[in-house]
Amino acid sequence: MSIGITHYLILSTILFSIGIYGVLAKRNAVAVLMSIELILNSVNINFVAANRFIAGDGIMGQLFSIFIIVVAAAEVAVGLALVIAAVRQKKSVNLDDYNILKW
Repeated sequence: MSIGITHYLILSTILFSIGIYGVLAKRNAVAVLMSIELILNSVNINFVAANRFIAGDGIMGQLFSIFIIVVAAAEVAVGLALVIAAVRQKKSVNLDDYNILKW
């Protein structure tokens, strides 16, 4: 039995679903950032699998994945900086405690 594109897509769908659940259900800011990373990694799996099984010898899937990894690293840096600044102000990482942009 060989591993085909269906296996990669199922894995990616599972990771994406776990990430969406984490974003919607978690109240911890760090857990939400980790869930966003899961979503981005599932997209990377899709790009690499599509490149391997559909495009053949091309490298566009890997290039897109590297671009997403760079954007994710910047997102984590900015997100953690915001979380650290918020924790210094409110002394909590619970997202329910932050309502400054609510109204």
